[in-house]
Amino acid sequence: MLLVLAIALLCAGAGSSTALAATGGASAPGTTTAGAPSAPSTKAQIATWFGPGFYGQKTACGQTMSPVIVGVASRTLPCGTLVLVDYKSHHLTVPVIDRGPYGNGATWDLTSGAASALTITETVHIKTKIVGQAPNTPLLGMPAEVQPTPEEAASGGTTAA
Repeated sequence: MLLVLAIALLCAGAGSSTALAATGGASAPGTTTAGAPSAPSTKAQIATWFGPGFYGQKTACGQTMSPVIVGVASRTLPCGTLVLVDYKSHHLTVPVIDRGPYGNGATWDLTSGAASALTITETVHIKTKIVGQAPNTPLLGMPAEVQPTPEEAASGGTTAA
């Protein structure tokens, strides 16, 4: 919960700065994904958010949903596509980690971690731009501070503290 708050504060405090969802510690490349649109949307698109009812379930791209995962669902973009989301004065780069949305006429479905970082609490209009591609891994969208150690990942759980 503190991590989501820290992300939200980073976005809110910086105004026009860009926060980056965890993508293996690297910034989004300046080039775009082959075959993916690269221009920012010229008009606002509807975005919803999802979360609590999906925690513990696998996304279409293989990540396990949790309150801290930062990502977006898209019906058409490949898993790992990096999308810059603009909402009011907040900007956040998020990876595509799921398929959807399938209701409300929405184009995008943000995870609760992404929605929180952008201060979104309801269905809103956002602008987007494809900014790159990240490898699709089970930890894509998981903030680095909460990613398991190599030992934890190898054992499939957590290590004793």
